[in-house]
Amino acid sequence: MVQFFRHALAPLVLGLIAAAVPMAARSAETAPKPETYLCPNATGGAVDCFLHAVEHLYTMCRQVKSIEIIEFGYEKSAEGTNGAKSEYCVDKHRLSITRPYQSALREATPSRTAVDGLRAIHSFWLKALAELRWVPGESDAEYKARVAKPYDVFNEQSDAVRAMLVAGNGGKIPSATAAAPRSKSAN
Repeated sequence: MVQFFRHALAPLVLGLIAAAVPMAARSAETAPKPETYLCPNATGGAVDCFLHAVEHLYTMCRQVKSIEIIEFGYEKSAEGTNGAKSEYCVDKHRLSITRPYQSALREATPSRTAVDGLRAIHSFWLKALAELRWVPGESDAEYKARVAKPYDVFNEQSDAVRAMLVAGNGGKIPSATAAAPRSKSAN
């Protein structure tokens, strides 16, 4: 009886393995693009992706810093290697936003004011990331209020860029930059 199962199951197992290999190769080809990671809420083109990525990546680094603060306390969250995770997060996302930023600049090129707006957002985003560190003497409430403020600026500046692009397009919303609803969970 054991011989029967060996002979009957062996071809079945080999057939399943042979079928699984091409499926694994296909799933690797259809893996989500990096933009899904950088701007998961974006529904439009490059400008929309960048505007969402700014908020999303700030939130990610803010959460990493929060974990360091919970783990080591405010006073020691940046001592020695305690702040290494948030420093890595900031460095990593300074690099990862490069492609969406450059694509957004290219897409907005017809509108000089929109390009300037994108540059201002990028500059403010870099500054906000650098200011995630706790300032000695700052209370818990002051720190939390300070690191939450950039969301308002991101939203205001994003709305302004979208408006500039609409104005530059004869009042029509370009489908690539159509505003998508923003999540309120970041605040």
